[in-house]
Amino acid sequence: MIGALQGTIFHKGLDHIILMTGGVGYRVAVPLPLLTKLQQSEELSVWIYNHIREDVFDLYGFASLPELKLFELIIGVSGIGPKTALLIMSKGVSEIEQAISRADVSFFTGIPRLGTKNAQKIIIELKNKIGGRDLDLTTATQDQQEVSKRCKHWDLKKEKLWISLVHLKADLQSKTKFEKCSNYWENHNYEHDT
Repeated sequence: MIGALQGTIFHKGLDHIILMTGGVGYRVAVPLPLLTKLQQSEELSVWIYNHIREDVFDLYGFASLPELKLFELIIGVSGIGPKTALLIMSKGVSEIEQAISRADVSFFTGIPRLGTKNAQKIIIELKNKIGGRDLDLTTATQDQQEVSKRCKHWDLKKEKLWISLVHLKADLQSKTKFEKCSNYWENHNYEHDT
């Protein structure tokens, strides 16, 4: 397995570079912001993710270890492959983390090949993995804060509350605040925690 590469940029493509290291050219897909900064013949060091399957051996490169770690978390979400994850990474680490904290589904659905359900899965599955942060209602919409207050009287677990807030933001914006909360739970057959 390749953990990192250091070498000279031999070629720059639309979504990748050829990094010449020790006389061998490695094809490395990189996020768009990094790609746009790079010049042919420039020296470069990148952290590498190896995507190996029966008929595939792709390398994905990142300028920093935190970028690589976030990429690995994203591809750990069911339904998200490395090509889609690379498109997500082009948005920037802090922007991605903020979008997850805010449950901003539209941030992710603006990325090609990423629908609402997968955007919601990214938010739900990664919210506790990005620095151990919990649901931040200070940046939630007014509707989300109201729904949170209404749902708390049912003593709902945080995970179920988070799921409801994500779904409410994406799917139920036309209903009244209390109807949003009660209809969501009725339609999804969740039991109230005791």
